[in-house]
Amino acid sequence: QVQLVESGGGLVQPGGSLRLSCAASGSIFSILTMGWYRQTPGKQREWVAIIRSGGSTEYADSMKGRFTISRDNAKNTVYLQMDSLKPEDTAIYYCNYAGASSWGQGTQVTVSS
Repeated sequence: QVQLVESGGGLVQPGGSLRLSCAASGSIFSILTMGWYRQTPGKQREWVAIIRSGGSTEYADSMKGRFTISRDNAKNTVYLQMDSLKPEDTAIYYCNYAGASSWGQGTQVTVSS
C-alpha cells in the first residue's frame, strides 16, 4: 500500500500563494494517477485536480487558472501550486491516488487577512 504525507499548508493572505507537497512511499508512484482534494467542516470532500502518469492534468472549474498540479516521479512527490488564493479556498487539503482505500492527515490551508 502506498503511504502519503501532505505538507506545505499554512496561513496566507487573500491573493497569496502556497505550494503543497505530497510525498509517497513505494515503487509504483510513477504509474499512479494522483489527485488533490479538499474538505471544509460540514461539507463533503471535493476534488481539486488530478495528474495522470503521463502528465496530463484536469482541474475542477473553480481552480482552473489558479492552481497547478505537477509531479516529480524521481522524488515520488506530487505538488499543488496555489495562486490567487481566496478565503473560500480555506480547507484541509489531501492527496490520494486512484483506487486508494484510505486518506492521510492532510494539510490545513487558511486564507485570511
